[in-house]
Amino acid sequence: MTATRRYNKRRRSRISFRFSFPGCPFARLVLCLQAIRVLRQATLLCRTQKRTHQLPVWGGVACTQERQYKGSSTEGIGRWKHLLPKEVPKKKYVKHQMQSITAATSTAYGTLNVNVSGYNMTTVEHYSQYIHNLCIWLGISVAESYALPTQTTEVMLMQERGAKMYVDSILKSHKRVIQLSSLEASMCPIMMNVLLKNLPEGVQLTVKEHTEADYQARFKSRPDLDSLLARIRQ
Repeated sequence: MTATRRYNKRRRSRISFRFSFPGCPFARLVLCLQAIRVLRQATLLCRTQKRTHQLPVWGGVACTQERQYKGSSTEGIGRWKHLLPKEVPKKKYVKHQMQSITAATSTAYGTLNVNVSGYNMTTVEHYSQYIHNLCIWLGISVAESYALPTQTTEVMLMQERGAKMYVDSILKSHKRVIQLSSLEASMCPIMMNVLLKNLPEGVQLTVKEHTEADYQARFKSRPDLDSLLARIRQ
């Protein structure tokens, strides 16, 4: 009984041309030839097309065994600079030019320079910041605030018995300038009274009108370059 069941099961699962065409062996031969022809055409099509062996899909993404860009151009592979944030273009160097000098009126001063000088750079810097903040608090317009080149002074001493001199010490003078524009005459004594009361020890304070010579003093002199320019102009 068991052998009969096995035989019936195999017979049902097998595709039999005998069942389709029980009494026509020629028809079976024609179908086999057509099937072989179809298989050959399918094989040729598969060879001409690009083959991609797909692996199992993990997380909704299909992985491929072969590189997709193998037959295409390789431009752009390995580039990473486009992933970086764009750099801000550098500003072009613009030569500093002198600003126009404000003329004095009947109720206000013109362009004034508040000069702060001393040998202690920290004290000079803090006092110039104090003047700048005080002018802003009083409503006085500050045009510029800058530093002048440091000046070096050598102190020479002569020996008791001899004419030879030697350097005893080197003093460095630091200067800061706060440039004010259109200072009202009624506000000037109030500001000067506050500044003189809070003037630190060893710091000198001067107020003068701004001139073109003060603007040129901001830059270091280059005598070699000046002599070459004079020769070119001649």
